[in-house]
Amino acid sequence: MNLNKAMLIGNVVRDPEMRTTPSGQNVTSFSVATNFVWKDASGQKQEKAEFHNIVAWRRLAEISQQYLKKGSKVYIEGRIQTRSWDDPNGIKRYRTEIVVENMIMLDRAGADAGASSRSNSSEASQPGFGDDYSQSNNANTKNSNEEEISIEDIPF
Repeated sequence: MNLNKAMLIGNVVRDPEMRTTPSGQNVTSFSVATNFVWKDASGQKQEKAEFHNIVAWRRLAEISQQYLKKGSKVYIEGRIQTRSWDDPNGIKRYRTEIVVENMIMLDRAGADAGASSRSNSSEASQPGFGDDYSQSNNANTKNSNEEEISIEDIPF
């Protein structure tokens, strides 16, 4: 049995950049930072940031580009993939990425939005697979004087 699964909760480091492949599929790339906090031997608080390259395909690419921005808190679930290529100088380069299979936006996209985006299909973000998405509404984070958001009002 094999397992290739990564789960992250962190902050978007840079605004997502969307491209379209020659075959017409959308792909978005961005980075997420996760922080590790510990106390050293002398009791001093230490903190280290780890940066992760993220790639989203198809509808998740569109959602990422439209709703995520630098500083957004996000949950990413996906598979780890390493690509290699030869740069213009002939040097072999490697890049390890997390290909998104599931994403949940953890902070509010705007002043009047309280919904998160979630992909229910673990294969939906991969090229050639169908899209199956649903939305979940987090009522616990809403103030009582905020207007109720209808599922029909959410554009994805």
